[in-house]
Amino acid sequence: MNAFINQALKGQHVRLEPLQESHLPGLKMAVEDGQLWQLMVTSVPHPDQLSGFFQQAGKEQQAGVSRVYSTIEQATGQVIGSTRFLNTNWSHGRTEIGFTFIAQSHQRTAINTEAKYLMLGHAFEDLGFKRVAFRTDHLNQRSRRAIERLGAKYEGLLRNHMVMADGRVRDTVVYSIIAHEWPGIKSFLEERLR
Repeated sequence: MNAFINQALKGQHVRLEPLQESHLPGLKMAVEDGQLWQLMVTSVPHPDQLSGFFQQAGKEQQAGVSRVYSTIEQATGQVIGSTRFLNTNWSHGRTEIGFTFIAQSHQRTAINTEAKYLMLGHAFEDLGFKRVAFRTDHLNQRSRRAIERLGAKYEGLLRNHMVMADGRVRDTVVYSIIAHEWPGIKSFLEERLR
């Protein structure tokens, strides 16, 4: 297989739907919930830039390197954020999960854990990836802890890796989960979600 499947990923708490233009008003509210675009340690689009966010997502999806999802709370049907597969290399069987943001009012809930569980299952079981990576800002302790709680292994630090919107040069921490680790991590995450 060398293409993302255009389907929703559904769990008990969250549904990940391929990004659609109709999701943009909900994404605007999610980004405004906590003024996420102002966070120094992450890249979240400004509410006024969501049209560009949507267009760029479409280009990356057309190229086959990305699949962008809207994160939707199952109980209410409310769009509460976004996440994606990115930097995908089909011939080498690898992808990343990232560019994740969740409305502040829904952070520290089961939403993010279940979303990652669904994405990892899709990556390893449906799409046959051998490796799923995660990257985050070295200074983003909350994100680092969340990635580590998934069972991802620390791989290293990319120094002076990228320039942030405010001009700061970011060091990026890299984590990964590889295919043979998935069954154990899957059981661990299922236990956490129970």
